[in-house]
Amino acid sequence: MLAFLLWCILFVFCWPLAILALVAYPFVWLLLLPFRILGVAVDGVLEIIYLAITLPLRLLSAPSRI
Repeated sequence: MLAFLLWCILFVFCWPLAILALVAYPFVWLLLLPFRILGVAVDGVLEIIYLAITLPLRLLSAPSRI
């Protein structure tokens, strides 16, 4: 909601820049999409490594929970 209000203020003060931002936003989103996908993949791999490292400690700390 805040982003929309800021865009409305920008539209009132400088409408050509606001229209340019509105048109450029989908292209910027498409350009950044591969980096988001890479971030999700890296986060998943790091989570798997963390779980593999901490599994023996969790097994030793409370064997009755399993």
